[in-house]
Amino acid sequence: MHPRRPDGFDGLGYRGSARDERGFGVAFPARSFSSGPELGHWVTTPPDIPGSRNLHWGEKSPPYGVPAPPTPEGPAEEPFPGGGGGGSLGGVPGPSTEQLSRFAGFGIGLASLFTENVLAHPCIVLRRQCQVNYHARHYHLTPFTVINIMYSFNKTQGPRALWKGMGSTFIVQGVTLGAEGIISEFTPLPREVSHKWNPKQIGEHLLLKSLTYIVAMPFYSASLIETVQSEIIRDNTGILECVKEGIGRVIGLGVPHSKRLLPLLSLIFPTVLHGVLHYIISSIIQKIVLLILKRKTYHGHPAESTSPVQSMLDAYFPELIANFAASLCSDVILYPLETVLHRLHIQGTRTIIDNTDLGYEVLPINTQYEGMRDCINTIKQEEGMLGFYKGFGAVIIQYTLHAAVLQITKIIYSTLLQNSV
Repeated sequence: MHPRRPDGFDGLGYRGSARDERGFGVAFPARSFSSGPELGHWVTTPPDIPGSRNLHWGEKSPPYGVPAPPTPEGPAEEPFPGGGGGGSLGGVPGPSTEQLSRFAGFGIGLASLFTENVLAHPCIVLRRQCQVNYHARHYHLTPFTVINIMYSFNKTQGPRALWKGMGSTFIVQGVTLGAEGIISEFTPLPREVSHKWNPKQIGEHLLLKSLTYIVAMPFYSASLIETVQSEIIRDNTGILECVKEGIGRVIGLGVPHSKRLLPLLSLIFPTVLHGVLHYIISSIIQKIVLLILKRKTYHGHPAESTSPVQSMLDAYFPELIANFAASLCSDVILYPLETVLHRLHIQGTRTIIDNTDLGYEVLPINTQYEGMRDCINTIKQEEGMLGFYKGFGAVIIQYTLHAAVLQITKIIYSTLLQNSV
């Protein structure tokens, strides 16, 4: 269980490309358009104590109430080039370029989040429906059959059939982030791992992640039901229905279920196993990709010859590419385990799903797995090894779409910057 958009990979030292990368004791210098030697005397530090001031490079803030030492007189500094007209001089970006780069960087990140959580949601819906549909004869392992069945659902049920449960996925992400923050505040478990990490610190950090997944587990089950429940028999539910059903699952009230419903205690191990493995794989892949991109950038674009446009691209895109690669690899590697996890969560909830073979009609979920091991053995015997990969074509479409959006935003970003410099 995991949020679609990993939470910034705060653990294992990951804080983003604009800071030092410290996850495994390796530090990479951040590259930015304002870090060149010709702009050194313009670099300022944020106020660190009350009454502090902007500082030149290398200066320290004086104690509060103590006057600053006199600065040696020298030639008057010229105003920043292009201060009034927003232009540039000598290839140095002016204020308008700085504002544009910040706006473009925000836009790129927003486009990535929109793709992961909104644009790709129909792929998530169909993928989950295929995973829990043990009746299905068509496994939809390729994107071609997935597109065809998506068209059938949209034609028979309308667009809502592909975007159902999107609000509940945001709620699960919010619950996960909130639970992690609260647990880390009231326990000694670290939310981040410093560059001087040790096995004990790693263990405590993974324990925090495990407790977070346990807290969010009933809400994840409710969100899963909303994303796979057929719109044909579905009542209009509020956006907070996921919270209501999650709490009802914990206390055992208000949620229709059968005797085949697995207790939450039996779901803890597969849920925590999937969540922790997804987090570890994502963090490792992200570190590796960032390391490769940083080295490639360092050797391919020396600091003295890097253009402002390329420098800004190097500041924003390595992190997005690393996030993309980490999410893709972890989803592909753990897809069979996710199939098992979803079947265990949906069992006994009296959920009616769409027929993924025909594109119309509905099917009940009547599985009787006794646990994780029985579910694995049953899928292997009755559906074969490919049964663990039902709906995998939706993953291909999802990440192809994500890669296309990243590439388009990169082209737009580069064009805007080149026109402004």
